[in-house]
Amino acid sequence: MELLRLTDVSVGYEGKPVATGLSLTLQEGDYLCIVGENGAGKSTLMKTLLNLRAPLSGSIVFSDAIARNEIGYLPQQTLVQRDFPATVWEVVISGCLNRSGLRPFYTKAQKETAQQWLEKLDMASLKKRSYRALSGGQQQRVLLARALCATKKLLVLDEPVAGLDPIVTADLYALIQRINREDGITIIMVSHDIGAALQYATHILQVSGDNNFFGTVEEYRQSALGSLFLGKAGEGHA
Repeated sequence: MELLRLTDVSVGYEGKPVATGLSLTLQEGDYLCIVGENGAGKSTLMKTLLNLRAPLSGSIVFSDAIARNEIGYLPQQTLVQRDFPATVWEVVISGCLNRSGLRPFYTKAQKETAQQWLEKLDMASLKKRSYRALSGGQQQRVLLARALCATKKLLVLDEPVAGLDPIVTADLYALIQRINREDGITIIMVSHDIGAALQYATHILQVSGDNNFFGTVEEYRQSALGSLFLGKAGEGHA
């Protein structure tokens, strides 16, 4: 089932476009990685998808099966957020707030959802711990569980492994892939890690001014734009 369609979308700030001509179709269960050089407009596009900004032109159409307040979002974490004074349980269940409406208390179903995600992400034993006492990798799992409490369909992640060591990074990537495959949750991830994008994603969107690419991972490998970007990424790691 089609979940999201972008048609000739331009995004930017104060009427000035950063990226133009963005078009894609996302099916339920897809795993899309958004790649591109710094300043290409990846984060601006993400904010537009989250309805934090309006597109400058073009159309963004979500399926009727998903509301804008039912998108799970894991942003890049700030230093202030890492020191947030709350328990793991309080952080995770707060992900249900967008769907709570005016209800002052969490429902039994919401509490069960939060507990299920804590268990699936191997964090249930730490639910009473202070969030700020956790390691960076543990904090990201908690924030991932929180984002998952907000959605049943679509999870949006902005550089979720930034600042993590290689072992924790690999574990988090594997966990996100499992959520995509086993729970059927569609993934949209902004990433600078082109190797991980090619390994885990089903589709790639490269944002590159007005010369963009959208397609499967294999189509991206064979494209001229993909070959050029992969070559530059390889030079950066040389």
